[in-house]
Amino acid sequence: MFACTPLLADLAQVRAEPNLEKRSKAALDNAERSLKASRQAYEGGDLKLTAELLDELQQSVLLAEKSLAETGKNPIKSPRHFKDAEKKTGDLVRRIEAFSRDMNFADRPMADKVREEVQEAHDRLLQGIMTGKKK
Repeated sequence: MFACTPLLADLAQVRAEPNLEKRSKAALDNAERSLKASRQAYEGGDLKLTAELLDELQQSVLLAEKSLAETGKNPIKSPRHFKDAEKKTGDLVRRIEAFSRDMNFADRPMADKVREEVQEAHDRLLQGIMTGKKK
């Protein structure tokens, strides 16, 4: 089973990254690791750790989105990192949905809440790419 501490340490390390675009990518990588670890924790029967890891996933996605916004770049003129984040968050939404379907019905709200937040971040990123708005 996974311990929560190493991933949380990774998120602190990600926050320390001075390059905002690298920080965004690292935060999304951390979100993917958190999702994988939360699934393993859930399969091991540790609901508390599952919830903590799902929360970290959500924090990571929001950090990635915030980091891109802080670059001050126009998503239409410099779409690369915004598009990468949009694709990764879309993939995370699908993977969280699959995880939620695999969960016991009573446990699904913890994953569904995170899925909604990640979906909203994805939608904001997509809107930025389509309209040129940073948020």
